[in-house]
Amino acid sequence: MTRENLTKIPRPGKPVRGSRTGQPIMVLFDLLGRRWALGILWNLSGEVLTFRELQSRCDSVSPTVLNTRLKELRTAGLVEKAENGYALTQAGTALNQHLEPLGDWAAGWTRSL
Repeated sequence: MTRENLTKIPRPGKPVRGSRTGQPIMVLFDLLGRRWALGILWNLSGEVLTFRELQSRCDSVSPTVLNTRLKELRTAGLVEKAENGYALTQAGTALNQHLEPLGDWAAGWTRSL
């Protein structure tokens, strides 16, 4: 990832989609709203996956997009390179614990549609 691309990773206090002031929640929404970011986090919950395993579980996301998202999520401190692949960091695991109730809510919501 080039230095120019690293500056595109959302940061608190910097303008992001939906917030000129870079409020922390909007920074998180910007990061998680990128293609495959949530899918990567969801698939890494509870296990270490290699690049190929992760690509397969993410419906064969392109290697370029997966590599870019992994670099962004690593820079944000949510994912780390582990001995046998990629894993959630402590912060990534904590975030995932907050996302699980949202997944439960979504399951109930879709049953009502």
